[in-house]
Amino acid sequence: MKDVFQLKDLEKIAPKEKGITAMSVKEVLQSLVDDGMVDCERIGTSNYYWAFPSKALHARKHKLEVLESQLSEGSQKHASLQKSIEKAKIGRCETEERTRLAKELSSLRDQREQLKAEVEKYKDCDPQVVEEIRQANKVAKEAANRWTDNIFAIKSWAKRKFGFEENKIDRTFGIPEDFDYID
Repeated sequence: MKDVFQLKDLEKIAPKEKGITAMSVKEVLQSLVDDGMVDCERIGTSNYYWAFPSKALHARKHKLEVLESQLSEGSQKHASLQKSIEKAKIGRCETEERTRLAKELSSLRDQREQLKAEVEKYKDCDPQVVEEIRQANKVAKEAANRWTDNIFAIKSWAKRKFGFEENKIDRTFGIPEDFDYID
């Protein structure tokens, strides 16, 4: 039907002609609008919906043209690749020398992988890695000593403020007797 409808008209027509429940007409219509199968235009306070057969025909023709061009491009690419394969096969006859070189290449690749694994095994002895570990240790020591400073400052403050004994503070807060700076 080549006509324009409002939602209330479609809610009456769709259940009778297409078997769509009246409650879901709005959802189905919105889905069709979102998919571009039905056009919608707001005029004043009303929305008008339509779908002319010529639009669907043009959409299918356009889709067909796109698919045909993709098929043509794919065919050309396939032919080009086939030519490349044929060109690459020229001069690649299986000879004893080629077989020997292929085996040697495979052997060298295996050897390279083994050497990489060996190098990875001794990575911890790399001078750069060792230096990075030393720097990280230095930063960690400085941080530990900074916190030790803070703990001593709090203990000193608690002794002055509340008159606590040092060993009572240590026991209460679980500070070991040998607690001191890290050298």
